Amino acid sequence: MSGLGRHVYGAAAFAFGLVDLAGHDFNSWQQLRSLWHSPHGRALVYAAAAAQLLGGLGVQWRRTARPAAVLLGAVYLFFALRWVPQIAAEPLVYDRWGNLFEQLSLVSGAMIVYAAAGGSAGATRVAAAGRYLFGVCVVSFTLEQLFYLGGTAGFVPRWLPPGQMFWAVVTTVALALAAVAILSGRVALTASRLLTLMFVIFGLLVWLPQLLSDPHNHMNWEGNAQNLAITGAAWIVADFLGRSHAAVSVRARG
Repeated sequence: MSGLGRHVYGAAAFAFGLVDLAGHDFNSWQQLRSLWHSPHGRALVYAAAAAQLLGGLGVQWRRTARPAAVLLGAVYLFFALRWVPQIAAEPLVYDRWGNLFEQLSLVSGAMIVYAAAGGSAGATRVAAAGRYLFGVCVVSFTLEQLFYLGGTAGFVPRWLPPGQMFWAVVTTVALALAAVAILSGRVALTASRLLTLMFVIFGLLVWLPQLLSDPHNHMNWEGNAQNLAITGAAWIVADFLGRSHAAVSVRARG
């Protein structure tokens, strides 16, 4: 099981756990706020943080990658399902759908890590399902940026030419093209690598500067961890497609 994606993904999970345990500001990040104010919220938040710490460490080594992936997948699926009641209550508010698919994108990364550590035919199907789930999540990322294009433009640094709205539109189109490529299989490897690069750029130009300018804001720490986790999931998909492409090339030469 090669590739840097799972290491980035694991580092993001570990960072999430640290931020959740050290922040003590559970009203700034939506998924933590709703969990904190639920019955047994304190115990659930700390349990989720501990699971992310353990899972983030576990995926770094092949021997523990499978159980760690199961643990992280369960945590992110739990967070995803918590958005379902809000979607049912306000189905026309796309922000709720967007939050659901952000969490499912992390589930897809866990699925592929789990499968890559196995190697059976069943594991291959799990990895393929994870790849297609991630593609659907990228469709959601596209729609979320499209529906909130003004808000998306607000995240673009003002100094970046030719303008904030230009980059909001360009990145939305790029997400749409990446989703089509990943789901169709046409130039999927190239698309997944470019998508990963775009998420890295988001982190460097959007989230990291916000953290440096206001390190006391808990949301800036969570936002960086979330972007890093999605970057890791995209990287995992690219690694999976790269291995698949290499295997096809070997069979073709044989």
